[in-house]
Amino acid sequence: MSYMVLKKKHIIMITAGILALILLIFFVLRGETSPVTEVSASKRQLPIYSVEKNEKVVSISFDAAWGNEDTQELIDILAKYDIKATFFVVGDWVDKYPESVKALFDAGHEIQNHSNTHPDLTNLSREQIAEQITSCNEKIKSVTGVSPTLIRPPYGAYNNTVIETVTSLGMYTIQWDVDSLDWKDLSAEQIYNRVTSKVKPGSIVLFHNAALHTPEALPNIIETLQSNGYDFVKISDLIIKKDYTIDHAGKQCPSSSKTTTSSDVNKK
Repeated sequence: MSYMVLKKKHIIMITAGILALILLIFFVLRGETSPVTEVSASKRQLPIYSVEKNEKVVSISFDAAWGNEDTQELIDILAKYDIKATFFVVGDWVDKYPESVKALFDAGHEIQNHSNTHPDLTNLSREQIAEQITSCNEKIKSVTGVSPTLIRPPYGAYNNTVIETVTSLGMYTIQWDVDSLDWKDLSAEQIYNRVTSKVKPGSIVLFHNAALHTPEALPNIIETLQSNGYDFVKISDLIIKKDYTIDHAGKQCPSSSKTTTSSDVNKK
């Protein structure tokens, strides 16, 4: 009796396998993927970590969420070298230091979004994420007259929901490919060595406002990169605005590029 049951199960398994194979062949002949393949191939959305560039250009950025003690010093250093940077500011920081936001903007730097209260956006619903973004946008616009087009999620934390929500608001999600780690209170020399050894054409460098040794490290970093032929541009001028792909490493490339593997295509 047990032999007959096992034989019956064996027949059922073989039959199911044959049916699955027939279904797979059917989809292949139609030039389609099977439902199982489509589910497994669902793409993870990626932000922009860097941009494919042939010329030596780099963007430096600062996240401003807490202190404000070195804002004017950073403005002065950047002005000395005639460099424009990108500052990602939290809405609460705008509330506390509107005069610094205005000073950064008047100095020619772009003021972009770093959320309203600095939460981990991956723990929020789409509606809550949108509220964090739009609230910060409104605060920045009230000071500068310009609404942000870029956002850097707090903690660098993102998922598909975050990126899809950002995209639905007509904005771009920005990360970085060079981390100065200045928030760890590294020495100026350590910050210098990290940044100058890692920068490549199209890099986005992460610094922090109110980091202990960043103002000390910044002039040497700028001078070294300039001596190596680099120009500095704001992130909004670095990125590609439409018809682009983002490869597995987060590098944004023209959609016509044949050298990258696309994980996302945007045509705005």
